[in-house]
Amino acid sequence: MAEVIVNNVGIDGIVTVVPENINHFTDDAERLEINENQAHRIKNSVGLSQRYTSPKNVTALDLGEIACKELLKGLNQNYQDIGFLIFVTQTPDHRQPCNAAILHGRLNLDNSVGAFDINLGCSGYVYGLYVASSMISSLGKKVLLVVGDTLSKEVNLLDRSSSILFGDAASASLISNQASNNMYFDLASDGSGYESIIIPAGGARQPHTNQTAINMEDEEGNIRSLDDLKMVGGEVFNFAVRTEPNAIKKLMNFCGKSVEEIDYFFFHQANKYILQTIAKRLKIPHLKVPDSIISDYGNQSSASIPCAINVTMAAKEKKKVILSGFGVGLSWASVFCELNLIYCPQPIVWKKEND
Repeated sequence: MAEVIVNNVGIDGIVTVVPENINHFTDDAERLEINENQAHRIKNSVGLSQRYTSPKNVTALDLGEIACKELLKGLNQNYQDIGFLIFVTQTPDHRQPCNAAILHGRLNLDNSVGAFDINLGCSGYVYGLYVASSMISSLGKKVLLVVGDTLSKEVNLLDRSSSILFGDAASASLISNQASNNMYFDLASDGSGYESIIIPAGGARQPHTNQTAINMEDEEGNIRSLDDLKMVGGEVFNFAVRTEPNAIKKLMNFCGKSVEEIDYFFFHQANKYILQTIAKRLKIPHLKVPDSIISDYGNQSSASIPCAINVTMAAKEKKKVILSGFGVGLSWASVFCELNLIYCPQPIVWKKEND
């Protein structure tokens, strides 16, 4: 896709919500019988320490609902000013209807408010931001953008390559008209690499059966079934460090900014080593590339970029930033914008009351 400028649009606030359960990497390593030396190397390179995972009765929809209510309360926002609701997720409550429709009802939004899901993962926040910002001028109202997944439920606990990585979260952002504030987008895909991150079974192509649920061991000793998330780590790493530096250079040329002019580069928090490699190739100072989210929360899919913003920035702190996500699809997306968030609390740990 060619680069696109969306004029007079910005983000009012961001809230990220994580579930209460904490999984420590030391426990994961013990469960998977990873020896001490190997566990130490993995922890240091990937940046793993702990991750928040949702209990059986908590979904991305639940986390997203809490994030929306907290965001609108924190902004003292009138619900009648919302013109559209977008939910970016790959772990919806149902195959149909979409999460956005259910959340529309839970928030008691007006019938005039449209709602739909976008099926994307790690690049999903920037893709969703593009769709939401593009709607603002025609709607004349604000757009509520929700991103979130519970990928910890999609991995096999015996899969060494994936079961140690994923944390669950949902974020809500309110997008509005902001005079003289422009967003510079660049969105891209390479569908030839779709098998690098995939859940093979469970869809129309290969429906779930008793056979698809059978565990198999791959050549690297990872155990999973066709119903489980499969991620080919080497291919994903090569994809990320190949595409991201070029994508960021392209975007900075488009918006006319240099590394020195950007306050923060918020990358998808996939892996600390990946972020360090990208930063090194672009000669970005370490302090401009927040990378603690993977250590403290795990890989949160589409919620990792907004979570990084919540951890790093304070409300009403104006900064020039680049947001960039990359992953499933394969897809990647970047945006340059100025953030001056009215409401930007630290991530909220939420405990669901007993039903």
